[in-house]
Amino acid sequence: MTGGKHKGRVIFHIDMNSFYASVETAYDPSLSGKPLAIAGNAKERKGIVVTCSYEARARGVKPPMPLWEAKRLCPELIVKPPNFDRYRSSSREMFQVLREYTDLVEPVSIDEGYMDLTDTPYREKAYKTALEIQERLQKELLLPSSIGIAPNKFLAKMASDMKKPLGITILRKREVPDVLWPLDIAEMYGIGQKTAEKLRTLNIEKIADLARADEVALKQLLGINGPRLKRRANGIDFGEVNPDRIYEFKSVGNSSTLPHDSTDEKELNRLFDKLSASVSNRLKRKEVMASKLFIMIRYADWTNMTRSKTLQNPTDQADEIAEEAKALFKQHWQGDAVRLLGVTGTGLVKRTEAFKQLDLFSFEEDAKDEPIQKLVEELNEKFGTALIKKGVKAVEKESNTSGTSFNKDFFQEGRKDQ
Repeated sequence: MTGGKHKGRVIFHIDMNSFYASVETAYDPSLSGKPLAIAGNAKERKGIVVTCSYEARARGVKPPMPLWEAKRLCPELIVKPPNFDRYRSSSREMFQVLREYTDLVEPVSIDEGYMDLTDTPYREKAYKTALEIQERLQKELLLPSSIGIAPNKFLAKMASDMKKPLGITILRKREVPDVLWPLDIAEMYGIGQKTAEKLRTLNIEKIADLARADEVALKQLLGINGPRLKRRANGIDFGEVNPDRIYEFKSVGNSSTLPHDSTDEKELNRLFDKLSASVSNRLKRKEVMASKLFIMIRYADWTNMTRSKTLQNPTDQADEIAEEAKALFKQHWQGDAVRLLGVTGTGLVKRTEAFKQLDLFSFEEDAKDEPIQKLVEELNEKFGTALIKKGVKAVEKESNTSGTSFNKDFFQEGRKDQ
């Protein structure tokens, strides 16, 4: 994909600053310089802060804080409901600007992406080009951004996080020991809280510890991801900037064929539980949540039926997925013998961007559930859900209704328009 198998690739990571809040400010300049939050149920004391302006962050507001807490910290906080059509439109315009410099642009979410400038005239003036891109995004779209420049994707991503807002950071591989190694392990891109906790069982507290860690022990602890993370900690990343990757990851699903055709509702529900646990584990590993659910039913005569439901809130929880799947099945099943069942989560949302419409009481209930969910996750990780074998994919058109679906369909629409 990249022309850069040779040394010295030039990779940019573009990260838009407080994207939703910045888009709202671009549409309404009177919001500039004011504490602004994007949250669900903005007209009530409900919901979760999805994102907020830097002025709000300076007052202690941060996602995914409950809105009532944000208001307590910052009484003058301006709250706006999400406008996803507006955000998608701004995202398309942002990526159109990036593609003026290279065809090798890889969107990774609605507000960030990679560029490979290795085989372009901009290679020799990387910093000047980054400054030009940043200024154009600010002037033409009124959107601030931070840009990381590095010889690979991992280092570019780490660099873009170092100066916000409106930062440009160059991170060279030789600078990794001085710049990255002193950081806490949880600050490393690709390491979530659970992985950080596991690494600490090997006395890995800093990125430097991971860079020097025993590879066999890492593989035993984290599987193939262990050695990969060690390479990254040493500044090594072979990942290529792939413009087509946006088409690859739109759903997470599993299906399983029963050992015999069945009309036993209890047996079928048990299979839904197992399928949902598998889907939940994969969503969590990918750090995404599903906002829409599909089930597939294949009957004894090999005819297929698919049914879907848009979820009230994005989820990665096995019990919630199973409950919705079984309810869909009960609604549409006529009692005929079933050969295969499938469960697929679509409308995928990055976990850090997902939010729930919560009032005070449901927020407290969710908080109570956290220890139980954590225990279940640990048991699943330890003992596995080994009965799931085959994957099922569903084709989905983007819903016209507002929601938190940031699957990459909207990127495809943008590319077709060009």
